[in-house]
Amino acid sequence: MMQLSELKDLDFNNLGSASSGAKFVILAFIAVLILAAGYWFLIKDQRETLENRERVEVQLKQEFQEKQQKAANLPAYERQLVEMEEMLEAMLRQLPSKTEMAELLVDISQTALGAGIDNELFEPRAEITRDFFAEQPINVRMVGTYHQFGEFVSTVASLPRVVILTIQDISLQPVEGSGGRLRMDGAITTYRYLDETETAAAQSSEGGP
Repeated sequence: MMQLSELKDLDFNNLGSASSGAKFVILAFIAVLILAAGYWFLIKDQRETLENRERVEVQLKQEFQEKQQKAANLPAYERQLVEMEEMLEAMLRQLPSKTEMAELLVDISQTALGAGIDNELFEPRAEITRDFFAEQPINVRMVGTYHQFGEFVSTVASLPRVVILTIQDISLQPVEGSGGRLRMDGAITTYRYLDETETAAAQSSEGGP
């Protein structure tokens, strides 16, 4: 068996004279170096590439499964969308139409008077057209008690047509010497639905240059 002293005394300039044991050790060492270099320069990069591709494969499989599930549920989603559109259309049809709007404004004004409220100002402004409905802002200045204002809102809500009122920039100030009456000053907005011709025109206007 080769001894360590033989490796220490080995002449690398004359390896041909080394014993078979020494040559075997040298060849084994060189083989290990070659394998280590090959792993470092070739196999290591390939393993990293393989791991990256495996991660991408897992991610793509997850995305495919999610898209496959969505595709399988697509008919149900489409049915739900149709049902929601039909419900929205039915709800919009409960709002006043264009021909009913003038009468509705009169009803709102008369409802305030019927509740004992004084209309110092009831001024409809220019209509604002949205995608499928229109807003009708109204400048108002009314004088009444809390009870009368509450009765006014309650009566408007019970009108034959669905009436939605939103209140913006409203201020309430006590009226001196009026026995607790308040002056309400600001704007209210009511809404109506657009018919098919108006809806088409609104969409065409939005899609235009």
